[in-house]
Amino acid sequence: MIKLTVIYNLPPGTDHEEFLKWRTTDHEKENTSVPGLIKTDFYIVKRAWDVEGLPFRYVTEAYYPDMETFEKSFYEPEYQEKMKEWKKLLADPVYLISEEVSTTEIVKR
Repeated sequence: MIKLTVIYNLPPGTDHEEFLKWRTTDHEKENTSVPGLIKTDFYIVKRAWDVEGLPFRYVTEAYYPDMETFEKSFYEPEYQEKMKEWKKLLADPVYLISEEVSTTEIVKR
């Protein structure tokens, strides 16, 4: 499985509530319509450990079955054009593309 993790802040002066409204409605619809996407999550960072302050405030994760599916979707020219617009809404974004090596599901009985 491939996971795209995006960690970011908002530019100074951006309205947090307006951003959340956009992110959890219009942008969520756009995210979930990406071909090959299995799952997507959005988080607000509440705490950080072993660092001063919160280096990033938001996290988005998107899961794909394999690298081929991810690359076909993510690097598609129309999607990259949308990314240029979305990136204008973010400050200091970091895009991490990781491949699952191991997973353990914990089931409590």
